[in-house]
Amino acid sequence: MDSSPPPMTPEKLPFSEAEKIILRWDSTASEEAREKMIFDGDRHEVDRYLQAVDEIQRSISSTSLSDDQNKVNSAVQIAMARLEDEFRNILISNTIPIEADSITEQEQEQQPPSSSSSSSSPVHHEAANDSNHCNDEANKLFRFNSEGTGSSVSVNSSYRSTSSIREIDLIPSEVVYDLRCIAERMISSGYLRECIQVYGSVRKSAVDASFRKLGIEKLSIGDVQRLEWEQLETKIRRWIRAAKVCVRTLFASEKKLCEQIFDGVGTCIDDACFMETVKGPAIQLFNFAEAISISRRSPEKLFKILDLHDALMDLIPDIDLVFDSKSSDSIRVQAAEILSRLAEAARGILSEFENAVLREPSKVPVPGGTIHPLTRYVMNYISLISDYKMTLNELIVSKPSTGSRYSGDPSTPDMDFEELEGKAPLSIHLIWIIVILQFNLDGKSTHYKDTSLSHLFIMNNVHYIVQKVRGSTELREMIGDDYLRKLTGKFRQAATSYQRATWVRVLYCLRDEGLHVSGGFSSGVSKSALRERFKAFNAMFEEVHRTQCVWLIPDSQLREELRISISEKLIPAYRSFLGRFRCHIESGRHPENYIKYSVEDLEDAVLDFFEGIPVSQHLRRRSN
Repeated sequence: MDSSPPPMTPEKLPFSEAEKIILRWDSTASEEAREKMIFDGDRHEVDRYLQAVDEIQRSISSTSLSDDQNKVNSAVQIAMARLEDEFRNILISNTIPIEADSITEQEQEQQPPSSSSSSSSPVHHEAANDSNHCNDEANKLFRFNSEGTGSSVSVNSSYRSTSSIREIDLIPSEVVYDLRCIAERMISSGYLRECIQVYGSVRKSAVDASFRKLGIEKLSIGDVQRLEWEQLETKIRRWIRAAKVCVRTLFASEKKLCEQIFDGVGTCIDDACFMETVKGPAIQLFNFAEAISISRRSPEKLFKILDLHDALMDLIPDIDLVFDSKSSDSIRVQAAEILSRLAEAARGILSEFENAVLREPSKVPVPGGTIHPLTRYVMNYISLISDYKMTLNELIVSKPSTGSRYSGDPSTPDMDFEELEGKAPLSIHLIWIIVILQFNLDGKSTHYKDTSLSHLFIMNNVHYIVQKVRGSTELREMIGDDYLRKLTGKFRQAATSYQRATWVRVLYCLRDEGLHVSGGFSSGVSKSALRERFKAFNAMFEEVHRTQCVWLIPDSQLREELRISISEKLIPAYRSFLGRFRCHIESGRHPENYIKYSVEDLEDAVLDFFEGIPVSQHLRRRSN
């Protein structure tokens, strides 16, 4: 829209008439002038006053006598004071209130869904469900060493608009024309500074009001860094929404308004007015992100920092477009520096997270050998990392700094990076995190007094790791099937080790060796040895049943698979032993003291295992 005033061709006013019009509207000398505004009244009166100003300005160069010069200068000063008041009044009374909700809706309509948005990700939902189970414990574990007119706002597409920038008309176009008329006359009379100050003061107040509606608070960097992280998470979400609106709509629209009023009036005046209006608010806006970028690093901050990074990265082209002049260079530089610091913070946090996982010091065994809160926390964490893989693949460009093969440090696991040749650095970091998690869990398993339980603990936790990797397409792709097979082999090996540690000695009671005396096979069974063998089996099985019913395998499928595996070894062995030797016991006294359980009793008893629930002291027994 061309806001330049059309050429005025009314009759030329003599100086005396022009002076009379100027003096009539001198608010220092007239009560009526103080109570009324010229531009609120009749259009003819507005045009007459502007004509008078033009005539006074022309008289400056044509007047030579000092008395006449003084009269002209006085008239100009009175006129400029009046125009300054009119300029201010027009700006204030015609500023259209901006409804933050409607702007936000426009902003959301034009934006494609973010690839790193956590709200709709099934991994986030699943992780949230898991995290609810262990958040309190994980928090304990991770003490890381670490008003105007009623006109509606219209949306315009200007020559500069992109798919992101959405300019709006902040002031009606007919009012813009009046403001331009005043600005031209003030600036041509040498009142540029006053014009800019009035404009900037009023428009900055309008921007401040919009900031308040968008929830942008006036917080210093120190204020931000003193807030609790839970408070900051909410503020970061609000800032991301608000920053998009501020850059793409508010600041862009303020720039457009400056151009409509001041473009062509003087060199770079429109830019000076724009910076007078938005420099303070822009610094206020970006100071929040800057405070986050230089705040103390800790693992729980990573994902909000990545959200900030992604939002700012998305805004950089728009910031460069809106703040494209030399005078606004500081805003562009600040935004670019914040983006760089956010990237560095993300890299640093990932490294600190790895160290925290490796050094997590808890030594109290989790009851029943179930999944450790550390395992849940870490796997949920790296599942979320995989949701941000597009960003992190750009930011993470080097391999982990520790863990080289044969490092000789017993407090750090070895890792053969050569086996991971061709994988992206981020993928190597995720595998490294799983490696150090397992290393830590191996250490924790030694705190169980029962060797069988330590194997069950490793089985549970590595199985959980495998399930989390399999459950996320992104994470599985990054980890790779080769390493996933290694993990699967480890939890199966732990299951085998558990069975050996528990059941070899139980099944040893059901062997034939040591039961026969010299003589025929059928008549050469030592009943006393056989009775001792049954008694030993009963005692061992009862002890295993009593303790391992309290142990817990939370995954129902894994629990059932292990029970089946136990039954496949135990039940046939017991059935065979019972079939061969029960007649020798039943022919003696009190056989029920030795053959206490039927095959069916044992089958039922195995179903009690790994439920995490204490059972009665004695096994359930069927009638023999």
